[in-house]
Amino acid sequence: MNIYQERRQRLSSQLGPMDVAIIPTAPTRTRNRDSDHPYRFDSYFYYLTGFVEPDAVLWVNAAGESVLFCQPKDLEREIWDGYRLGPDEAPQALGVERAHSILDINHYAPQYLANTESIWFPFGTHEGFDQKINAWISALAIKARAGVRAPQVIKNACLILDEMRLIKDAHEIQIMKDACSISAKAHIRAMQLSAQSIRAKKPIAEYHLEAEMLHEFRRHGSESVAYTSIVAAGANACVLHYRADKAPVKDGDLVLIDAGCELQGYASDITRTFPANGRFTGPQRDLYALVLLAQEASVEATRAGAPFTAPHEACLRVLSQGLLDLGLLNTKEHGHVDDILENRHYSAYYMHRTSHWLGLDVHDCGSYVQAALPQSQTPSWKQMSLQAPNSPATAAQIPSSTPRKLEAGMVLTIEPGLYVRPSAHAPEAFWNLGIRIEDDAWVREDGVELISREVPVSIEAIEQLMAS
Repeated sequence: MNIYQERRQRLSSQLGPMDVAIIPTAPTRTRNRDSDHPYRFDSYFYYLTGFVEPDAVLWVNAAGESVLFCQPKDLEREIWDGYRLGPDEAPQALGVERAHSILDINHYAPQYLANTESIWFPFGTHEGFDQKINAWISALAIKARAGVRAPQVIKNACLILDEMRLIKDAHEIQIMKDACSISAKAHIRAMQLSAQSIRAKKPIAEYHLEAEMLHEFRRHGSESVAYTSIVAAGANACVLHYRADKAPVKDGDLVLIDAGCELQGYASDITRTFPANGRFTGPQRDLYALVLLAQEASVEATRAGAPFTAPHEACLRVLSQGLLDLGLLNTKEHGHVDDILENRHYSAYYMHRTSHWLGLDVHDCGSYVQAALPQSQTPSWKQMSLQAPNSPATAAQIPSSTPRKLEAGMVLTIEPGLYVRPSAHAPEAFWNLGIRIEDDAWVREDGVELISREVPVSIEAIEQLMAS
């Protein structure tokens, strides 16, 4: 049984005895006129199938049977668009029990839904798919006099699949390590090009560094970027979601690069901030050292059994003290560390969270809070499922505000930062400095492993690398 079959079995085991799960993949998207955006499959669908073609739908029932609807073989379209697996080859290639043409889904769907009780599908991920399900249910409703029952409840398959995806298996961890390794090579290449260009007095812009990143991603087999790369020189680094543009990279600037490749569907997410010429100035060094110290505190707080918020809280305490030490905050106006934390005075310079889940999506699925269950019950996915839209909520369905505990197999980012815009409250020496340091952390039973540390992070290591 391959990993995808095993995942489908796990999904099946959490369905009710008369339930069925329906998981569609993503459609193609038109970019302009007759040109499409590069295709990217749906993460839930890929997690269960490993199948990368568009126009496909997976069905899984409680008996453990899987049915795939996919594009039919079509020689003419394959000449233009590429090879299709087709329904005849799908069972052997993908380990599903049956496969049909996607063109026949409206014929088969009512048959597969007849006399089932509940339908599980991912809510809010595929616009218009719920209308297809309603049409299939309607086709069954008219057969009620013949004794055919239509499903009565629609549930959110994300509640099961998010929890499955949140805990990575060895196969996933290895892919993510490989993705981080490729991304690290790209960051190193960009750092070195920046220093070489400045020393040689050659003009260099943000898009030159982005191009080096993309070249390295593809050279090592990555299919795509995991997200739009951020390459920000100078004051642009104070814009959190800045995109690589035409701004020049100048001698004396700091450069912030937040970029990662996608490998076999899995994201890497690395941020490094470095001096364009390879040498930190005094203020740059001071602010960078503080952010790095905050990251080290966050890493120390990241362990199995700790709440998800622990890395963020550790980061905030270090940053708050450091902002006082550097004169960006002051005790007369802002109080001491506890006052700064309570009143969020740090948010003038640090306005985002320290972590997010990482996996098939760069901001991966999975709840950040514990489920609120009555009488300390053990959660079951039938309890936590979302009922039809008009059903009353139960205590088991209401999320709590208690942060969930970190568990072995989770992967999260650790990315503290500081962003100092010109202000009467900030010493001028720090103006226009934006610094973020981000690594990908794999929670293990015996601690945490940063799987993205092939790219240097310490001041000394960065300067040594860029001098070489």
